[in-house]
Amino acid sequence: MSSYIPKYDLQSRISGSKIAPGFGGIPSARLDSIDNKKTADFRTVFEGMVDNLNQELNAPDDLLKDVMSGNKNVDVHDVMIAMSKSEISINVATTAVGKVIQAYDKIMQIQV
Repeated sequence: MSSYIPKYDLQSRISGSKIAPGFGGIPSARLDSIDNKKTADFRTVFEGMVDNLNQELNAPDDLLKDVMSGNKNVDVHDVMIAMSKSEISINVATTAVGKVIQAYDKIMQIQV
């Protein structure tokens, strides 16, 4: 009858949970997030977003220069796709800035 019992090392196959308080040497994500700061500050995140937006806006110009110089690896369709992406990025950034300004106005209207 013992031949029917599978011989598995279950403890090594169990992965840690974000809620579990440290099972089998795996630290808890909740306590770890309190002890170690894993995210960057707001300024760093915001600068990264602005840099990404700037790269997204410059991409169509760079592709257009490549097409005009005769680069065979770049197609006019790539330029149009890059232009559409940059237009969407501008719309999202404009909407986000508008929402931040609205939130600031609402906070300033709060009477203490």
